[in-house]
Amino acid sequence: MNEMTKPVPATRPEDWASDQEVRWCPGCGDYAILKAVQRTMPELGARPETTVFISGIGCSSRFPYYMETYGFHTIHGRAPAIATGVKLANPELDVWIVTGDGDGLSIGGNHMLHLLRRNLDCQVLLFNNEIYGLTKGQYSPTSRVGTRSPSTPWGSVERPVFPCEFALGAGARFIARVIDTAQKQMPDVLKRAYRHKGTSFVEIYQNCVVYNDGVFEDFTDKRNAANTQIWLEHGKPMLFANGTKGLAVNRETLRMEVVDTSDGDLSRVTVHDETNKAIAKMLVSMRFPEFPVALGVIFCDPRPNFGEALERQKTEHTQGLVADLDALLRKGPSWEVRPQDAGPA
Repeated sequence: MNEMTKPVPATRPEDWASDQEVRWCPGCGDYAILKAVQRTMPELGARPETTVFISGIGCSSRFPYYMETYGFHTIHGRAPAIATGVKLANPELDVWIVTGDGDGLSIGGNHMLHLLRRNLDCQVLLFNNEIYGLTKGQYSPTSRVGTRSPSTPWGSVERPVFPCEFALGAGARFIARVIDTAQKQMPDVLKRAYRHKGTSFVEIYQNCVVYNDGVFEDFTDKRNAANTQIWLEHGKPMLFANGTKGLAVNRETLRMEVVDTSDGDLSRVTVHDETNKAIAKMLVSMRFPEFPVALGVIFCDPRPNFGEALERQKTEHTQGLVADLDALLRKGPSWEVRPQDAGPA
């Protein structure tokens, strides 16, 4: 058996780590996300030589430097546009986009919207820390009302963007949410995102220890996580608080509500259907502390993706045609330019 026919050896997490020194602030949630991704890639059966990470500008956007894959650190907000070109030029590549709440939803909001509605086959990891960390702590599109920062010293008065609501409204076919410290659950979410054929949008709550430390602590604190988080699983009742509470759709108001299930009666509890967009809208609209924070795969309803649609269109319209560059250049109106002294033709 020669080198060309030997089975390709499986990769290990360390095979996905570059030789670059990881440079984020000590304690940054980005470290945990990076390790989770590197740990998950071998389990996906992915290959470094067919994988590319593309980012914009921000703390999260240093990600491509630390992955032993192809990578492209693009300009602010434009990662979706670059990723679209990469995927269409080489459909065999696994394309991952790493962005932040500022990069992806402010200057990059328009690009993100069109990526989601087109349904390009790629994975989007949006790190949400509700602040601009790289530029020293200004409020971001996802910052809550009242957020004090160098650019809002009296507190932000803007209603924030909620990433999963934005994605759902833009037509995303796969939406999930996870926490940077959820190292047990994050690989499963990443696997689901990778296997989805289309744009997978994953919001990751990520703690910025310097400029917005503890902003998610009310619901991420492990001591009370059972009561503040609900991990969704398709086809199973939506339960939390160790099974003593559940979520139910009130058929009269058509709103989600919390119900008591401590007596074991689950008849009112709604079963999670990740293909139901109406249920997904309710889940991404739930606000803590009135409701637990919905985590895991919230919506997944596959549709033909952008690359497949273009390839199918190209096949349909070019079948039986012969390429003729000369005929193409001469097609339509044309003019013949002659020197002034050449006289009549």
